[in-house]
Amino acid sequence: MTFKTTFGSLADYRKGRVEVIDDDPKNYVFSNVFEVASRARPWERVAVAKNFEYVIEAMHAAGESPYWTARHDEFVVCMDGEAELELYKLDEPAPAASGRDGAHRLDAPPAGKLPGRKMGRIVLGRGHMALLPKQSAYRFRAARPSALMVQTIEGPETILRWAEICQTDSQSQGATP
Repeated sequence: MTFKTTFGSLADYRKGRVEVIDDDPKNYVFSNVFEVASRARPWERVAVAKNFEYVIEAMHAAGESPYWTARHDEFVVCMDGEAELELYKLDEPAPAASGRDGAHRLDAPPAGKLPGRKMGRIVLGRGHMALLPKQSAYRFRAARPSALMVQTIEGPETILRWAEICQTDSQSQGATP
């Protein structure tokens, strides 16, 4: 038997499904990061996977994002397209991130004033991964729609839409979504 790997994108994806052999499909979730990102508003952070407090968020990258920070490291992977990442070393930790894990949106800085010292810029293409260091500030820019995936801890920016994005029982039994 020959298998062919097909890579998805925002413009061209096929939703897969979980085939449960001897269990209840309700014990599993399955969603498609490209489908979730394509349906999200720009810069929404929609959880597509969860393990205890840890989540993987899908983002529809388009235009310029707000600034975010977290009191723990996060990771971003560009799944489709291209996005520029700007990193800043905060002069002091953001008060918003001191009491809760997960990404926190920072207030927009005054015109011309950056949120700290610039640490660098990374251009992420498909398959590229970058560290979002703890207690730094970061934002993204995308000239055209792109898909990003962020590994983080569930926080105030995480959107949970399980009922909308996960496979249902009828889908697990071969019905077309």
